Amino acid sequence: MFEDGEQRVALITGAGRNVGEAIARSFASLGLRVAVADANATRADRITSSINQAYPERAHAIVADVTRAAEVDGMVRGVVDRFGRIDVLVNNVGIVDRKPILELEEAEWDRVINVSLKSVFLVTRAVGRVMADAGRGGRIINLGSTTGYVAPNNRTAYPAAKAGVLHLTRAVAIQLAPHEIRVNSITPNLVATEVDRDEPPRNYPIKNLVGRQCQPQDVANAAVFLISPGAEFITDSDFLVDGGSMLAR
Repeated sequence: MFEDGEQRVALITGAGRNVGEAIARSFASLGLRVAVADANATRADRITSSINQAYPERAHAIVADVTRAAEVDGMVRGVVDRFGRIDVLVNNVGIVDRKPILELEEAEWDRVINVSLKSVFLVTRAVGRVMADAGRGGRIINLGSTTGYVAPNNRTAYPAAKAGVLHLTRAVAIQLAPHEIRVNSITPNLVATEVDRDEPPRNYPIKNLVGRQCQPQDVANAAVFLISPGAEFITDSDFLVDGGSMLAR
């Protein structure tokens, strides 16, 4: 995939399932070594084992709470210790609230903002330092959401966080450009994902121009393009992977 023949290393947060899993598997299939980061050790180990069965020694599981700076710094050091470098970062992890502002507790607001926005700052800062010091450039991809553009009536913290991710992407793209680090975001809509037992099923009505629900692989395909040599001239961009949903409202 890369003309210089070097094997790139990618760190993906929230890679134990859903979109993060699809990105990790796609990157590994292209020859990248992938750090599968997740707060849930069982999930991280399961995906790592599966990838390594197909591509031996290509994946490494790492468990961290990405809302805590000390754990983020330790996670990044662990990836560098294992693979020697980090070339790609995907800030994928995020959680959703499903309450209007009059019902939302401060603790839930803090939790959603910390996971969905603060983590992007902490991980980008830590990885950005590694990339800048290495002098090889790099690619950073942040996962947004169409709720960062058009807020729904039943969520409060999540759309605020995702709007923040979009603008943080722009700020970081400017700041890291002198280090040849390209920073972009991907904005999907209503991805068909696995849910926990206490979460409602995500059988969303289809309201887009394509006529089907977004799948994790759709997002992974966009991420593959953004780390490819063909995306060398792309930074400070948001890639809508929403099936045209914002036009079909």
